[in-house]
Amino acid sequence: MFDGLRLPVIAAPMFLISGPDLVIAACKAGVIGAFPTPNARSIDQLDDWMTRIRAAVGDAPWCANLVTHSSNARLPQDLEMVAKHKPPVVVSALGSPAPAIAVVQGYGGKVLADVTSITLAKKALQAGADGLACICAGAGGHTGALSPFAFLRAVREFFDGPVVLGGGISDGWGVAGAIAAGADAVYMGTSFIAAQESMAPPAYKDMVAAAGVDDLLVSPAITGTAASWLIPSLLANGLDPRNMPDAPGRAYDSGQSFKGKRWADVWSAGQGVGAVQGVEPVAQIVARLARDYTAARARFAPAMQA
Repeated sequence: MFDGLRLPVIAAPMFLISGPDLVIAACKAGVIGAFPTPNARSIDQLDDWMTRIRAAVGDAPWCANLVTHSSNARLPQDLEMVAKHKPPVVVSALGSPAPAIAVVQGYGGKVLADVTSITLAKKALQAGADGLACICAGAGGHTGALSPFAFLRAVREFFDGPVVLGGGISDGWGVAGAIAAGADAVYMGTSFIAAQESMAPPAYKDMVAAAGVDDLLVSPAITGTAASWLIPSLLANGLDPRNMPDAPGRAYDSGQSFKGKRWADVWSAGQGVGAVQGVEPVAQIVARLARDYTAARARFAPAMQA
């Protein structure tokens, strides 16, 4: 799944941020580009996006992220597009991977389940997932609560297949650390929010570039699931970080209207936000990650010879 990559990295699928331009740029830079299917607001648009991606990346692996929560009424149509365009990697989120298993494995693709706990990891594997995307403390968007090292170690007690580790990994040093700890690849989202190719508005990119880890708040008040939010964005939308509203009901239908939704205007980021250096192309971001990754691996050589 990760053979032939420049780096063992997935440019994580980010709601309202990852689109075909970001996916294509990531794949051409030597990592796996991913996007959530709800970012395409209609099935026709999703068909167009997947057509563009396939034509542009050739044999390079790319990833579609499916919302498999029971509230997603568009899931059957999204799966039809997955069956048509055959992304090599599909990540399920906010629900069991079971709905995607037969479709994706039927054409030879791999299903990774986005999980935030050991219980969910075991359930995903029992449902037939090929691997796990372990979302840990520090992740942007819908986040986890476990330390990445503790989560990974616990998962390796019962699973030796593909594991992607996400949560606060913001540079090549962190990538090397995750691989050394036993992961097969890492999820990196926040590092790509300010990419030239992302769909984030310019003000969002500027906010991420100016923010640090103290500018984050984890709360379920926006989507109904705990997520990491930029405090300046909460304030700009009239929300008091010290007195957040009650969590809304969990509703993740890919075709739902943005009208009246808190998540439509509030921006998120993960704990790696301080590493964002400004608006720059994906190729430049990946080149910096590769340099740091090489330097980090070189640190191990003297230790191994001692």
